[in-house]
Amino acid sequence: MDKSYIVAVDGPSGAGKSTIAQELAKSLDIAYIDTGAMYRACALYLSERGVKNFSSTTDIVKYLSDIKIKLEPGRVLLNGRDVSKLIRTGEISRLASDISAIKEVRDILVEMQREMGKKESVVMDGRDIGTNVFPDADYKIFLVASLEERAKRRYKELLERGENADLSQVKEDMRQRDHNDSTRKYNPLKQAEDAMLIDSTGMGINQVVDKILKIIKER
Repeated sequence: MDKSYIVAVDGPSGAGKSTIAQELAKSLDIAYIDTGAMYRACALYLSERGVKNFSSTTDIVKYLSDIKIKLEPGRVLLNGRDVSKLIRTGEISRLASDISAIKEVRDILVEMQREMGKKESVVMDGRDIGTNVFPDADYKIFLVASLEERAKRRYKELLERGENADLSQVKEDMRQRDHNDSTRKYNPLKQAEDAMLIDSTGMGINQVVDKILKIIKER
């Protein structure tokens, strides 16, 4: 393609957005932006500074005013520090869900994401990329999977990282995350009207990537 373009991949937690988006970016030879990692990095930053009251937006905005997040292939840098593993714990995931509902936090990160998308062609995954961050994205995918399958995927990931995990608790946490994401006041998780719905239940990574590539090439 001659001009730069944006591929938005949205969907609920555990649907495989990050994995699919990374593989998609490799296949298209363009940049990948993991917006979920950005919220996790913010959650880690606040957690390390002892911020527990997320209703006090003034304190949160004050802390985040100095934050710098850089995404590199396979790495997330928070103010120059590699936090790629630290942001993938269950606790940080829950905190990220909490702060993602705060308008001021979303405003800060959405501005960062829009700047990233202006520089080059990108695949960007998240909850509101196609509805809010880039409503004019060239290609929009809404990726879903059954709650049962998503919970099993996340459970497996946690075990592979050496974390203690309980499948029933992972499933309940995911159910709550779905509720939080879809009912929050600001830019809730929802499928954009012009997004292509793909249910990845029972599908392999390559199958999903090939399906999306076909959609892009046909357009």
